[in-house]
Amino acid sequence: MVHTASIGLSARDLYLFNQGDLFHSYRTMGAHPIRLGDESGVRFAVWAPGARSVHVVGSFNDWNGAGHSMEKVGETGVWSLFVPGIEPGALYKYDIQTPSGGRLLKADPYAFQSERRPLTASVVADLTRFRWTDDLWRRRQQEASPYQEPMLIYEVHLGSWRIKGKEDFLTYEEMADELIDYVVGMGYTHVELLPLTEHPLDQSWGYQVTGYYSATSRYGTPEQLMLFVNRCHERGIGVILDWVPGHFCKDDHGLRLFDGTPIYEGANPKRAEKPLWGTLAFDFGRTEVQSFLISNAIFWMDVYHIDGLRVDAVASMIDLHFDKPPELLTFNEHGGTENTDAIVFLKRLNETVFHYFPDALMIAEDSSAYPAVTAPTYMGGLGFNFKWNMGWMNDMLRYMALDPSERSRHHHLITFSLMYAFSENFVLPLSHDEVVHGKRSLLNKMSGSYEQRFAQLRLFYGYWMTHPGKKLLFMGGEWGQYDEWKDAESLDWMLLDYDAHRRMNDYVQSLNAAYAGQGALWERDCDPAGFEWVDVNNAEQSMIVFLRRGLAPERFSVVVCNFSSRHYRDYRVGVPEKGRYGLALSSDGEEFGGASTDWRRAAEAEETPWHGRPCSIAIDVPPLSFQLFHYEGLVPVRKKGRSNKRVLLSN
Repeated sequence: MVHTASIGLSARDLYLFNQGDLFHSYRTMGAHPIRLGDESGVRFAVWAPGARSVHVVGSFNDWNGAGHSMEKVGETGVWSLFVPGIEPGALYKYDIQTPSGGRLLKADPYAFQSERRPLTASVVADLTRFRWTDDLWRRRQQEASPYQEPMLIYEVHLGSWRIKGKEDFLTYEEMADELIDYVVGMGYTHVELLPLTEHPLDQSWGYQVTGYYSATSRYGTPEQLMLFVNRCHERGIGVILDWVPGHFCKDDHGLRLFDGTPIYEGANPKRAEKPLWGTLAFDFGRTEVQSFLISNAIFWMDVYHIDGLRVDAVASMIDLHFDKPPELLTFNEHGGTENTDAIVFLKRLNETVFHYFPDALMIAEDSSAYPAVTAPTYMGGLGFNFKWNMGWMNDMLRYMALDPSERSRHHHLITFSLMYAFSENFVLPLSHDEVVHGKRSLLNKMSGSYEQRFAQLRLFYGYWMTHPGKKLLFMGGEWGQYDEWKDAESLDWMLLDYDAHRRMNDYVQSLNAAYAGQGALWERDCDPAGFEWVDVNNAEQSMIVFLRRGLAPERFSVVVCNFSSRHYRDYRVGVPEKGRYGLALSSDGEEFGGASTDWRRAAEAEETPWHGRPCSIAIDVPPLSFQLFHYEGLVPVRKKGRSNKRVLLSN
């Protein structure tokens, strides 16, 4: 028997859905295995307000929905049906008769699982079966402040990190062994996964979505993804998901003209079209779309225990003119170019996420100059807690491409970022976008000979790691991937058989460890008191020196970067305290591919004022090098007949 009434759809929930306030709408919409009376089966619910009729078709009725007609629930625009006897694994779609009398076969917008592409059916799934064991991780996250914790993110495309063969991917479960071991061994704190929402085209990398609630079947089942996240948490690794609320693809089985009318994209085609990507923008002003998208953000944190979202293409969401030709330009109700609906949506999104998950990471990938992206909404901000620093990235990649002899005339490119470094809570991204589509790999962006490129990349990474802001590096950058990213192939792991790349990998691992071990490099990333220039104006020698300070007064580090190809001996650096300064890391270490064989040494401060500081150290500065000194304090010296006490070593 097929039931169309009394199937557990709450009138209040449907009202909230229509109002844009049902923030767990995935518990109502979609296909849910339930028990109704004495019968087990699946309850289907779909929003299709313009449809004349909706039928459920699938593997359980030979794709003939004549006997499975859904009932429209009042004036909500929602259609529902309970079908007994269906179990998880069944395939289904919605057969929708449009207002004009046409017929559409649509995947479920709320499907929890999908067929593997190129097939497009939705799959009935029960997401309640997995048993999580990450309670300790989740408690620790609730007690920590992300602003004062290390955040070193490894950005990964699961389809090309390591693969078995052409389109023969590792599963989520296999990644739970290989990838997590690698990430832990390298010293990263988080992985950021390029979008895992279901998408039809591999080459879109997941940025053109058809199934927002469906973890892509390319890499396995929902339970396998849960296992991956759970194991990350057990090993102390946070998981960030790249999330794409700005636009969706036009494939026939997806959201476009879902019921024959533009319910997800909105009626104004000038607003809806995204010509740069060949996609459609969501209608952020439509309340049901708000319920759909905000619930989706909550869904990944609630059901999959994802720690945070990197929200893609915020600039394209908030600017009505973003990459649009003149014939598609529109203006808001005030005559401006801001998408006021999108701005209101983003604020509601962040308020809602932090209401349910106060310790979440909400990271804006935003290339605009829109102010206060990471300010709370009650202060007029968008409410994110981090934003990618695209300005720093662009300036530094431009600078590192210069021949060292030209750098003295462009010194501002390495110093300008500190003019605004604390205007937002920043992540410094070296992402996939910078190593694809002819942009070349990070290694090949560096200037100079083969050896100099490695030296330059080590120097660049050192400056990146010690500059205020959290950190993100795309896979392959850690060993100096020589070619740019090839999204259909595995990373060039064989490069680790070559000394230069293996030593680069060793350097990055050591740099990661130095970062994690020194609170001065991350405790005050978002606080101007955590950074001090020591020497900012030495353009002639292409040198910069600065301090990073931790929460404790005695916890600080000195960073020395030589962007020139000249060797400076007995280079004097002003420091604020007497005592010993241990050299924690030198990019010129022989084991990393440099020339310094004896770099593990300390410098002892002399009472010689320099750089406006009461003391100074004299150090050797190799060409194209980064050096990180940690203040070790006054050194204990044993005196005859007396107990140890801390005194300054004589110079």
